[in-house]
Amino acid sequence: MDRTSDPRPVLLSAVEQLARLAARLDPARLDRPTPCTEYDLRALLGHTLGAVHRIAYVGEGGRGMDLPAAAGEIPDSDWGGAFGRSRDRLAAAWADPEKLDREVEVPWGRVPGRGAVGGYVMEVVTHTWDLAQVIDPEAELDEELGLVALGIARTVLPAAPRGGEVPFGEVQPVPDDADAHSRLAGWLGRKV
Repeated sequence: MDRTSDPRPVLLSAVEQLARLAARLDPARLDRPTPCTEYDLRALLGHTLGAVHRIAYVGEGGRGMDLPAAAGEIPDSDWGGAFGRSRDRLAAAWADPEKLDREVEVPWGRVPGRGAVGGYVMEVVTHTWDLAQVIDPEAELDEELGLVALGIARTVLPAAPRGGEVPFGEVQPVPDDADAHSRLAGWLGRKV
């Protein structure tokens, strides 16, 4: 995405994809580990849902660090619904296109709104891949969303150095014929 593109439709599509995936969740898997090694499935769902609410809150005029990237208690059978509701909040919060050019505060600093929304595209698409590995490893994820998120990741996150203040591991090798989501996961340090 370039500095003039509108990342809102991409982020909304990413959250819709995640809501569909989460709706297929078998609650018996909620304690399983994920490729995002800091989180089991329940915690990663909560983190990702919290991230969507955080960028919605930023669109509503809040500061990104005011809200944790975590959700409260979600019934085991309502993760799909919770993501659907977060998508609606996100759409309303960012409905005004003028917000894309206003400076906002997110965890990585003060940036134009479009940069903040783009950063959350990368986060939601990446965690959708992480979640799919546990919920439904055969799930077909939207290749276009993966390509957009991979482009963002390669633009904002250098291959090296990693670690320390850069919260991603070393770039991992992926097969030459890997889909965009797997290439994104490898770029962000996940073993594919």
